[in-house]
Amino acid sequence: MKAKEIQELIDFIANSGLAEVKIETDEFKLSVKKNSVVHSTKAIDTAAPAQSPEQDTAKVLQAPLTAANPAEPADTSRYLEVKSPMIGTFYRTPNPESEAFVNVGDTISVGQTVCIIEAMKLFNEIESEVSGKVVKILVENSSPVEYDQPLFLIDPAG
Repeated sequence: MKAKEIQELIDFIANSGLAEVKIETDEFKLSVKKNSVVHSTKAIDTAAPAQSPEQDTAKVLQAPLTAANPAEPADTSRYLEVKSPMIGTFYRTPNPESEAFVNVGDTISVGQTVCIIEAMKLFNEIESEVSGKVVKILVENSSPVEYDQPLFLIDPAG
């Protein structure tokens, strides 16, 4: 992977809302974390200029806040979350021409497919581990998601 490709990947991650990405191939290992202190014993030799912690912080502050949503209901403690079991790209539909697996207001049951997450060119159907009424979809279609990120809010009483 060239320095320019690494920088483009870092820029993509900074703008995606992901906190951490790890890529491993036969040729290299790459781990990118946002907004954390990194202690490393092995330096990566690239032609890309090194950035100071102030530049990293500025880049993080410029990234859009996709996780925060001011329109979220005030009391979400009674809702259950369907979370992402992996890092990947979130899709609400099995293909672009199909209807969404679930919509706000739908009642879902345990084991029902609620979305697809693409990881390393594999499409993984994500099944609900809870039953109830879909109150809110927390992720936009075709958006990157990280491990354990909430995808849906479910009202178990619904």
